[in-house]
Amino acid sequence: MQWLQLIISATRETSGSIEDALLDCGAVSVTLEDAADQPIFEPGVGETPLWDNCQIKALFDATTDTVEITTQLKAQLQSPTAQLTALRWEQLEDKDWSQEWKKYFSPVKCGERLWICPSWIEPPDANGINLSLDPGLAFGTGSHPTTHLCLRWLDKQDLVGQTIIDYGCGSGILGIAALLLGAEKVIAVDNDPQALLATRDNAERNNIAQGRLITYLPDQLPEDAHGATMVANILAAPLIELAPRLIAHTDAGGLLCLSGLLEHQIDAVSLPYSEDFVFDEPALESEWAQLSARKNS
Repeated sequence: MQWLQLIISATRETSGSIEDALLDCGAVSVTLEDAADQPIFEPGVGETPLWDNCQIKALFDATTDTVEITTQLKAQLQSPTAQLTALRWEQLEDKDWSQEWKKYFSPVKCGERLWICPSWIEPPDANGINLSLDPGLAFGTGSHPTTHLCLRWLDKQDLVGQTIIDYGCGSGILGIAALLLGAEKVIAVDNDPQALLATRDNAERNNIAQGRLITYLPDQLPEDAHGATMVANILAAPLIELAPRLIAHTDAGGLLCLSGLLEHQIDAVSLPYSEDFVFDEPALESEWAQLSARKNS
């Protein structure tokens, strides 16, 4: 089926009105994209932050009268706060758009043994440790530098028989990788119920036996829950804020892996852990950092 795409420039303030008007005019989908390379880090639960400058793309049937839709949009958006500042139509080639997004994901090798494979692609190494992942509800596909750094670190560890805590589990990628690498049990924690759902779904996809991966919201995590290894790939501010909790839930002599921070944030993040842990040299990738340490006995 052929499609027409309407592209409109917008600001954070005008994007909502323009999106509503496009849907009223019969758009079958509306997508908002960053128009000025302004990164938005992981939002809080229930938050839907937008960029200062957006590009809105609306999909219409190929038989759409573009002149009529343009006139209708301009009539609906007479308010000074929602005027159209730039608008153009383009013809899209015939594709199965419901499957098009999959081309952006491919198997990723993390270390010597571990592969992260989209669920629709055959693992490239049948003898490797292959984690099947369906990108969807939560952060964590193995492609972001912070996730990649943590996975490579896990691949180097002897996790056999350990209990691992994956704090801020997202898609569950780190905890599931730890189980496939030999860990006995994973306690996965996240403040987003959708992330816990994604974690359980991905564990089932990788044939993880029930009971080996347990999920908790932060306020449900038992006080006596401990891990021989604590992994937290979040962001710098919550890593600093959560330091007392992560320290308390890590076994004496246990390992710590922190990521989600930039290189210039290393000192600030490591400081609240420094009395309890001895840190190794940080690992770096594309300005992102991963910290590893061992807790004092």
